[in-house]
Amino acid sequence: MYLCYIDESGVSQIPGNSSHFILAGIVIPIWLWKDCERRIQVIKQRYSLGDAEIHTAWLLRDYREQREIPNFASLDYSRRRTEATRSRNATLLRLQRQGPSKVHKQTKKNFKQTEAYVHLTRTERRDFVRAVARSVGGWGFARLFAECLDKLHFDPARHPYSVDGVAFEQVVSRFEQFLSAAAASQQNYGILIHDNNQTVAKKHTELMRSFYRQGTLWTKIDHIIETPLFVDSELTGMVQIADLCAYALRRFLENGETDLFDAIFQRADRRDGVVVGVRHFTKQPCSCKICDAHIRG
Repeated sequence: MYLCYIDESGVSQIPGNSSHFILAGIVIPIWLWKDCERRIQVIKQRYSLGDAEIHTAWLLRDYREQREIPNFASLDYSRRRTEATRSRNATLLRLQRQGPSKVHKQTKKNFKQTEAYVHLTRTERRDFVRAVARSVGGWGFARLFAECLDKLHFDPARHPYSVDGVAFEQVVSRFEQFLSAAAASQQNYGILIHDNNQTVAKKHTELMRSFYRQGTLWTKIDHIIETPLFVDSELTGMVQIADLCAYALRRFLENGETDLFDAIFQRADRRDGVVVGVRHFTKQPCSCKICDAHIRG
């Protein structure tokens, strides 16, 4: 049995606020699940993150209050958290006195999402994410599948599904083909485990049932269990790794950032030296590392 943990980065709406939509799945054998969790937990303990969720985008943001606290980097973790929390509370009280506003609501949300990380400087948070990415990059038993859609070149009239539906079909098809190839030596099955979202859960469950009955555009579905599991990413460590992979792919394609990408792209599924697990959908001539790995192998 293989587990495919799925998450996304960017928005599927056109145009939305991102040029790309990424759906990524990290696949691990079920018998190594506990070992993967243990490896990530060791890194988290190094940074006093305990059971905190690894939400890459929130981890890598700039926390302005840290820059405003004198000698923040020289303080110990406990004092950093105390000073950062005091500064944040003061900010929320100031905004609250100005009356209800979108700024107050958004600031409160930002603080809640990053609360677990305030004891780490931005450099330490970057180092933590890099350490996790390097660890995943070294998992020779894992496979990365992802569809990276440049929405500028996506024509809804030419596709049977929306942006996220097409991406889901692609990831499912490649996972099935991986399982089919592995099943040549032994019977293998897979299950999809997705970050929970009510709208996405209903849509992807219906799509998966359709794929199960009639196949995708690319393959029959014989090895993937019909109904995906939808879980709370805050409680499921491997979905958080899928989040990191999706983020790394999008930041590479939109901003040219290679640090995290180079680590996780090592796990892209390959066949005869050619990357088949990760695709960059674009109509422009493209020589990015993803497209080059498809052509040159």
